[in-house]
Amino acid sequence: MESQTESTSEPVLLQERHGHKLVLTLNRPAAMNAMNAELSGALGDALEEAEHDPSVWVIILTGAGDRSFCAGVDLKATARGESTHASQEAFDKWHFGGFVKHVVSKPIIAAVNGFALGGGTEIALASDLVVAADTATFGLPEVKRGLLAGAGGTFRLPQQLPKKIAMEILLTGDPLSAERARDLGLVNRVVTRARLVEAALELADRICVNAPLSVQATKRMALGIDGDWIAADEEHWERSKREFAELRKTADYREGPRAFAEKREPNWQGQ
Repeated sequence: MESQTESTSEPVLLQERHGHKLVLTLNRPAAMNAMNAELSGALGDALEEAEHDPSVWVIILTGAGDRSFCAGVDLKATARGESTHASQEAFDKWHFGGFVKHVVSKPIIAAVNGFALGGGTEIALASDLVVAADTATFGLPEVKRGLLAGAGGTFRLPQQLPKKIAMEILLTGDPLSAERARDLGLVNRVVTRARLVEAALELADRICVNAPLSVQATKRMALGIDGDWIAADEEHWERSKREFAELRKTADYREGPRAFAEKREPNWQGQ
C-alpha cells in the first residue's frame, strides 16, 4: 500500500521481500510508530494481501528507528479529533492497527526494536513469535491512565503467562525489560538492536524449511482458527468492548489523559 506519511514522501508502512519472507516496517519514527488511520489501514491491507499470496510463508513486523516499536494509538491524532483506524468496518473486523484481531494463517514474528508499551505489547501478544532488541521495553500501563488494555492485552496476557504473573503486570502497569519478558515467556529471544531483523529472519528461515501448508494448518489448529476468526476469542472481545464503554462514562477515564497531558499525578476519584 503506497500511503504516504503526513510530512514526507515515504510510505507509512515499508514492505521488503526476502524470498518467502515478508518484512513489514511501521514507518512513523517521529511519532514513535504510533498508529493513526493511515498506518492502521496500510498494515491491515498488507496482512490481508500476504495471507492470500501463496509465495509469502512468514511475516515479520518491526518498527523504524531505535526508540519505539509501536507506541500504541497516536494520541495527538486523537486529540485533534481524528479517527485512528482506517474505517469503522476495518476496526470491527481487525481492531487496533488492523492487526490485533486480524487472523492470518501465515506465522507472524514481531521484531521489537524499542518501546512496545500499551498497543505495542498487544501487537506482540497477537504475534506468534517475538524477537526483541536488548533495549526493548514491554508493558500494559493503561491502568496508570484510567484506561483499559482493550486491544487484547487483558485476556491474552493471562492466556500466555501464569495467572498471578499476568495479574501483577496488568494491575500495576509496570514496564518489563526485554530480558524479563524473555524469562517470563513473552519473548523467544533477545539480541542486540543491530542484529534484530537478522535474528528474526534466521528464525523465519527455520520455519521456511518446512512445508508451508503444513505450517499454516498447524497454526490454525494451535490457535483454533476457523476461516478468518478464532471463536474462543469472540466472547473476550465482546466483554472488552462492554467494559471499555462503561469506563468511558467515568470521571477517572477523563482524568487520566488530562493528567498525562498536564504532566502531573492523576487525582483518582473512583467514579
